[in-house]
Amino acid sequence: MVRRMELMKSLFIITITNLFVNNILMSKFLGCYSFFENSKKIETAFGMGFIITVIMTLSCSITWIVQKFILNKFGIEYMQIMTFILIITAAVLFLKRIIRKFFYTLYQMLEYYFPLIVTNCAVLGVVILNVNNQYSFIQSIVNGFTSGLGITLSLVLFAGICERVELADVPKSFQGFPIALISAGLMAISFLGFAGLFN
Repeated sequence: MVRRMELMKSLFIITITNLFVNNILMSKFLGCYSFFENSKKIETAFGMGFIITVIMTLSCSITWIVQKFILNKFGIEYMQIMTFILIITAAVLFLKRIIRKFFYTLYQMLEYYFPLIVTNCAVLGVVILNVNNQYSFIQSIVNGFTSGLGITLSLVLFAGICERVELADVPKSFQGFPIALISAGLMAISFLGFAGLFN
């Protein structure tokens, strides 16, 4: 009973920290390319966030098993990054085929995002953090899922800001990428308000 309560507490802390305190985009600045590239419309941000969340959850579960039962067991931890990249690539291809076969309309909407996820360092960063933090299998899955939700939250919020900025009277020298950088910086500062919520 005590171990279950401790597990639930750790899962709650992982969830809150990934959404607000240690948001992978806002505090660790991983996956910034997809942040700026795919945050121009809220629908696009939701699509990218959905795929990243599924890939992170799938990758975290598979990489935990591979790390524990293959890399650690045979003493080949130095193969970690290459192995994880292959697993993430395979997970993206697997998800792409599943969506194309059973949800073709959704596939047409999201087809552009699959190659971006293979090269997205946020996914690799999360699976490496699982190993570094020595998370259990359940903690790894929750960390992957909630990190994906944190990215989705950041993408959608930033997309909403970008849509409003397009309608605003922005000075010519700040239009485009400069105002996007300023908006992203202010958004990152707002996430810093949650720092210290948990140790």
